[in-house]
Amino acid sequence: MIAIKNNWTKQEILDIYNKPLMELLYEAATIHREYHDPNTVQVSTLLSIKTGGCPEDCGYCPQAARYHTDIEGNGLMSVRQVKAQALRAKASGSSRVCMGAAWRNVKDGPEFDQVLEMVRTINKLDMEVCCTLGMVTENQAKRLAEAGLYAYNHNLDTSEEYYKEVISTRGYEDRLETIQNVRKTNVTVCSGGIIGMGESIEDRAGMLVALSTLSPQPESVPINALVAVEGTPMEEEKPVEIWEMIRMVATTRIVMPQTQVRLSAGRTEMSREGQAMCFFAGANSIFAGDKLLTTPNPDVNQDMDMFRKLGLKAQKAFVKAPQPKTVEAEDSELVSIGEKPRWTRPGHKIERNELAKEKSKLASRGRV
Repeated sequence: MIAIKNNWTKQEILDIYNKPLMELLYEAATIHREYHDPNTVQVSTLLSIKTGGCPEDCGYCPQAARYHTDIEGNGLMSVRQVKAQALRAKASGSSRVCMGAAWRNVKDGPEFDQVLEMVRTINKLDMEVCCTLGMVTENQAKRLAEAGLYAYNHNLDTSEEYYKEVISTRGYEDRLETIQNVRKTNVTVCSGGIIGMGESIEDRAGMLVALSTLSPQPESVPINALVAVEGTPMEEEKPVEIWEMIRMVATTRIVMPQTQVRLSAGRTEMSREGQAMCFFAGANSIFAGDKLLTTPNPDVNQDMDMFRKLGLKAQKAFVKAPQPKTVEAEDSELVSIGEKPRWTRPGHKIERNELAKEKSKLASRGRV
């Protein structure tokens, strides 16, 4: 096996990305087979436990409160509701449940305590539990780990340079700090990004530099294709071509050999043949279910049919890392310490985000 390299440069990654496609595929597939079973794909179910009303201005996100989209918000789900959804996901072949809440950051209190109980409940079902809740402090990450969390997702989204054209309400360094806080526990890291937001190939390489130079590299890297939602600042962006997804998956596989590369948002626009090429190029994880938080996703029966045709099998839980132990709330030695972290607010303006916000105001007044 090749040694893991943690000092990739942007030019090295660009050279890989721009190789002739057949050469790129061969190299990626070869590395993939060294580290993974090429016929096994990890299947996750993504569950929105709290939808809409997010105070951030992420240009791609229909859950941002400032944009006018058709998303119906809801408060935090109950533990009982989440358990029912997890059991349904397990019966359909998922080994992991990823719970997402439209929060800027985790705040200590009853809602976070409820999420901790959700983590305990799902871990006891012998399923991997992942959360994506925004920024977390070290103490909050340790409380999640104590409850039995398997993975924490916090995407970098894009390169540090292009990030300023996507989001103005939080800083890139906050994302890196959150990942560092998670790394102080035994929880694995899931972090990736989105292509098709108007970024350059150099920005895609820049994102992979940021991810691959983390030590250790993330255990899971989602590669999302932008789903342009009406009402968001990126509603006019054209869908990325399948060749771009294949190149991005293959490059990610070469740069991060041990990582599970997750073929994420945008699969509804991909043919089965296109997805098969992504699996060949090194993708070995998908989200199942008809929605990814709020955007469309292939039906789980369609995915299982595709698996049968391609000879793929679903990965069992806890293959890559052992199952965490769950500490019950009454036995916990960790409590809220009254933190009030000062996560950054860069404060610059992004023109298309501002235009979308103004359009939303007009829509709420019935003028558009």
